[in-house]
Amino acid sequence: MTSTQLNLIAPIDTPLPPPPDGQVLTESQWVTLMAIADAVIPSIEVSSTLSNSSLCIAPSEYTSTVETIAQRIPAQTDPSLTQRFLQENASSVPGFRELVERILGNYLREDARKGIRVILSALDTRAGCLLATGYTTSYHLQPVNVRQQILQGWAKSYLPPLKQGAMGLESLLISAWAKTSPTIGPILGFPRAPVHGKPGKGFDYNFLQLPFGVGPEILETDVVIVGSGCGGAVCAKNLAEAGHRVMVVEKAYHWGPEHLPMSEKDGPIHLFANGGVDSSDDSSIVILSGQSWGGGGTINWSASLQTQAFVRKEWADAGLPFFTSSEFQDSLDRVCHRMGVSTKHVEHNKNNQILADGARKLGYSQKVVPQNSGGKKHHCGYCTLGCGAAEKQGPVVSFLPDAQMAGAQFIEGLQVEKVLFDLIKGKRTAVGVKGSWQSRDSFGGVHGPDRTTREVIIKAKRVIISSGSLESPLLLLRSGLKNPQIGRNLYLHPAAMIYATFPDQEPINPWEGAILTSLVDEFQNLDGNHHGVKLECTTMLPSWLLASLPWTGGLDLKMFASKLPYMTGQFPIVREKVPGRVYPDPTDGRCRIAYTPTAMDAKHAMVGIVALAKVLYLEGAKEIFLGTAGMPRFTRPDVDANADDGKGVNNPEFQSWLVDVQKKGLALSDCKWASAHQMGTCRMAATQRAGVVDPRGKVWGVEGLYVSDSSVFPSASGVNPMVTNMAISDWISKGLAKDLSAETKIETRARL
Repeated sequence: MTSTQLNLIAPIDTPLPPPPDGQVLTESQWVTLMAIADAVIPSIEVSSTLSNSSLCIAPSEYTSTVETIAQRIPAQTDPSLTQRFLQENASSVPGFRELVERILGNYLREDARKGIRVILSALDTRAGCLLATGYTTSYHLQPVNVRQQILQGWAKSYLPPLKQGAMGLESLLISAWAKTSPTIGPILGFPRAPVHGKPGKGFDYNFLQLPFGVGPEILETDVVIVGSGCGGAVCAKNLAEAGHRVMVVEKAYHWGPEHLPMSEKDGPIHLFANGGVDSSDDSSIVILSGQSWGGGGTINWSASLQTQAFVRKEWADAGLPFFTSSEFQDSLDRVCHRMGVSTKHVEHNKNNQILADGARKLGYSQKVVPQNSGGKKHHCGYCTLGCGAAEKQGPVVSFLPDAQMAGAQFIEGLQVEKVLFDLIKGKRTAVGVKGSWQSRDSFGGVHGPDRTTREVIIKAKRVIISSGSLESPLLLLRSGLKNPQIGRNLYLHPAAMIYATFPDQEPINPWEGAILTSLVDEFQNLDGNHHGVKLECTTMLPSWLLASLPWTGGLDLKMFASKLPYMTGQFPIVREKVPGRVYPDPTDGRCRIAYTPTAMDAKHAMVGIVALAKVLYLEGAKEIFLGTAGMPRFTRPDVDANADDGKGVNNPEFQSWLVDVQKKGLALSDCKWASAHQMGTCRMAATQRAGVVDPRGKVWGVEGLYVSDSSVFPSASGVNPMVTNMAISDWISKGLAKDLSAETKIETRARL
């Protein structure tokens, strides 16, 4: 099967839950928002007069644009496709407004939503327009060319709220367009599902179904685990195999491989927390985290890196000697063995091969990244939307099936509201959890109106919180715990993007092949205390990429989109020193994130950006550009991008560009920082004053309550946190299993 052919068995569509109730925006506000959307993603036509419906360009520019795009698109494509792509604007795309409405109504913070409403209303008044645009005419009545110029002016504003607000809104609109556009997939030759491999068979899970009733449903078990991600899944396996009754509860739902990978439109809403649009309070960084059966292990890439020695020593020196013990190494090896973690069958795609080859030529320290693919070759280019091949050995394919086969019970769709406590032998002791369960609809989905809701109480001897670094601390706070460390010490591994295009002779199709198989660790210790960057490759799904680029104009956007088959994307990922925190929103209790990348983070990331630029230049990049607004773009002066003048990265034009990039820097208001790793909000520590849980994972100050996920990390892991999370959970759960077994023996003797 060739790279341009579609997978013969397309994934089953997964309808979304109902859109938000009530009026998200007034109709006049929608008119203004769609006018902004049609300026960001405009219809492009030839005209000498300005139009209220299209971006007007000169005939020569239009002809050149059509010819350039036509040369890039796959062969045997409908000849009218290029023109339809150029004529398409955001508001004409079916499903675009519905998706934007869903994001605004269901996932955006209330304060951000209010801010958007204020801006949209102001743009429909003379005074508001004069202040924000310099014109007295309502924004939606302006020609598209003028609307675009206004947005371009906001991007250069000296007012940070206006600048960052414009960048955030542009990213949201571009992402929604890329997820719903009927033309962008054919233009890129981007298939709905991977062309390599074949759909896999999933495990046959048995989820408890609760009967209709008016009172709370009361269940009993030995251990209730809140969260089915990497930490909770390992705990469930170990405790169930030790003979204890285990119940795993998850607020999200399970979607088998027949639904995977999900579409770019549906996947973020079904598989990611908050619809995939979480950001820090100051909008300086976008945070992506999993929320599905299997948690982050369902949507992360296959990278499986063990905890490095310097991190283990740092944690041990903080009073946690377990991390330099052979027991911890045993746990690391045990979880990796279960997932078949190996480098034996790694096959770099072009993106990763460029990083590996360029790093070698520059003498950088590099390595092949082990993959949790069960010791098999795996092309996981779409795995961030779920693994349809069922080859990635995340919790859903490995630890959770083991747990069920050992007797564990599972509940999906259960939102735990709080941990229940009782006074036992004079000590405050966790005795269970209370929450609200919502069933699937009669069709097995979550979009129908016929869904049952029940209050649920689960009584248990032990409670393990494994809800992740964003939600575990909030559950502790909702349960009445007062430790001031709860929610603090949030580490995110902030990343900044750099991209390159390569000559048009042969498409790279960067969405094909494994996402992250090559890593450069040359710059991981830039301050002498092991804070620095690693260089890695990123997923190249269209909606992710296009939304991460600075918007400079509607025509630029569509031209950039057409280059995607010839592009690569990498990033420096920062092991930061200064953490942030999470806390509940005072209005609705949802997770709020107080975090801002520091000047040191930006300095370290720039070291990585420069190194990656050198890699890309040596490997023949035609253009190099950053995901940072206002940053100069490098265009290779060579007629032949592969020509070697003998100077390599010492080429004067390239060196001059590097100087300009470093001089500009990664200014907070310009850089689109992103994070896919969250750690540390329930920190493990040797004393209650220093952390939330003790060295065995038990919450300080109470009995019977444990936390077992990446939130217990004492500081940033410096690598993908999955394996470290699993190893710590292996240790915590095995210790807890021994305690429960000993307790059972004492109770048995007492009865005899």
